[in-house]
Amino acid sequence: MSTPKEKVHLTAAQETLLITLYAKAVACPEVLFSDPKGKEIIAQIEYDFEQLKVPTGTRLTVCMRAKQIDGYVRAFLAEHPNAIVLHLGCGLDTRFSRVDNGEMDWYDLDLPDVIELKRKFFTESERYHLIASSVTDLAWLEQISPQGRPVMVIAEGLFMYLHEADVKALLHRFKADFPGCHLVFDAFSELTASKVSANPSLKKTGAVIHWGIDDPLEIETWEAGIHLQEEWFFTQSEDIPKLGLGNRLMFKLTGLFMLAKRAHRLLYYILD
Repeated sequence: MSTPKEKVHLTAAQETLLITLYAKAVACPEVLFSDPKGKEIIAQIEYDFEQLKVPTGTRLTVCMRAKQIDGYVRAFLAEHPNAIVLHLGCGLDTRFSRVDNGEMDWYDLDLPDVIELKRKFFTESERYHLIASSVTDLAWLEQISPQGRPVMVIAEGLFMYLHEADVKALLHRFKADFPGCHLVFDAFSELTASKVSANPSLKKTGAVIHWGIDDPLEIETWEAGIHLQEEWFFTQSEDIPKLGLGNRLMFKLTGLFMLAKRAHRLLYYILD
């Protein structure tokens, strides 16, 4: 007898977690990214993933983004093995299992119904923790006690759904609570933020984009002690040569124009 599958009941914005889960676990070429744990989760969920109609470009950038962030985390942990890593808006992502070094403490945070679903597939431990909260309800930060340990914060596919005032409030608290912390997130340009809601996958979920930023140095002006380390473009991915001709040409053309490169990219800051 087959095991009953989990039914998914999420709000519009939360349903976007299924886009990234599907893109990384099933729709991504194996030469680009592999997510075995994600495949296991999809096999246990009762949901028609094909109805999401995830465009090829979205599938590729989701996987490239995940691989690059994994790389950032591994590099950070290589220097700070006993660090604390916070993954905001974690969804059903399996990053902890992909980058675990056996020493760090990891916190996955998402809305209560998402965490309730995540508990069906992930088990907390002494080093792996689940926090059920809105990221903008800053009371959740009281659950983190670094005690002098280095901290890295990841926000993957999250900040664009927040208002700028919420992003500013988060950075302010990170600086105050975790001085010297590393922060990695992906951001849309202002033009992309205004247009991307037409994406067929997002239209299916009804999620709304609120925030985009053109010049990453602008964030340094929000508050003293915010330092941009890298603005990483998808056109920099080392995996582009592994793609088909059409996709290689797409990334090559994108790389010719800063406006296109900044449509969606990763930003890395240190908050002193």
